[in-house]
Amino acid sequence: MNPQNLECNLLFLPFRNMAIEQRNRHVLIVDDDLELALTYQELLQAHGYEASTAANGREALELVMNSRVDAILCDLSMPELAGDLFYIEVGRARPQLLRRFIFVTGNAVNPLYRTFLRSVKAPLLSKPVSFDRLLETLKTVLGNEAGPPK
Repeated sequence: MNPQNLECNLLFLPFRNMAIEQRNRHVLIVDDDLELALTYQELLQAHGYEASTAANGREALELVMNSRVDAILCDLSMPELAGDLFYIEVGRARPQLLRRFIFVTGNAVNPLYRTFLRSVKAPLLSKPVSFDRLLETLKTVLGNEAGPPK
């Protein structure tokens, strides 16, 4: 084997292992900012996650009910079904997912959401959030579990 090829393979190995580790982990991104949601989706897919998007809580609830979802990144302020109400509905339908919820919002200080956010155990990331911080929080929420939530 050519030494240059060996060096390239060794440099690629950590990324390949990380992608294999995250394969089949499905992250649902719920945000009415389509550009941001698609950016998160693309970055998560580049890191080996499956990712889908929903523009509001109503669309997201349909995905939660009809597909396997391992974690949820969710904005708070959205049309049709806001993030706090979506969280409550997910709790009724699939309570095990509540421990894999991450709120990513610019509205954490809004009095409308402040009480709700204090009452839940979901991590809160304030927009704008770095992708490294988002990934780190996602890995923490997913933990070292081998498969989808039961």
